[in-house]
Amino acid sequence: MGEHHYAVEVVWSGATTDYRGYSRNHEAHAPGRPPIPGSADPAFHGDPSRWNPEQLLVAALAECHMLWYLHLCADAGIVVTDYHDAATGTMDDRRFLHVTLHPHITITTAAHLDTARTLHTTGHARCYLANSMNFPVHHEPTIVTG
Repeated sequence: MGEHHYAVEVVWSGATTDYRGYSRNHEAHAPGRPPIPGSADPAFHGDPSRWNPEQLLVAALAECHMLWYLHLCADAGIVVTDYHDAATGTMDDRRFLHVTLHPHITITTAAHLDTARTLHTTGHARCYLANSMNFPVHHEPTIVTG
C-alpha cells in the first residue's frame, strides 16, 4: 500500500501577553474540508464550546475502530444498521493513560452475533491509530439484533 501523507494547518492569532490572558481558540484546516474550531481543554483555559486536542484524539481512535469494524462486517456478510460509540479517555497531567471504546452496534441477524464480537478484536488489531499509541486502547462492545 505504500505511505500515506496527511497535511493540515493549525491557525491561531492573538497576543500571548500572559499565561491566563491569551486565547487558546484556533482552527484546524485541510484542503476541501470545513474548518474544525479548536481550543484547549477548559482545565487549561480553553473554550468549552470548541473541540480540544484530547477530544479529537479520542474521536479519531473511535472513528478508526468503527471504520475498520464496518469494513470487516461488510466483508463477512454481517449487516450493521446502527453504530454508536461513547468513547472515553483518561489522562494524568502528562499523558493519556488509556482510551476505552464503548461501541453499541445493531446487526440484523442473531446468527452473526459471535462473529460480530470477534471482528472487534480484528478491527482493533488493524486500526492504524490504535497501533500508533503508546497507551492501551480498549474496546468493550455491545452487540444487539434489531
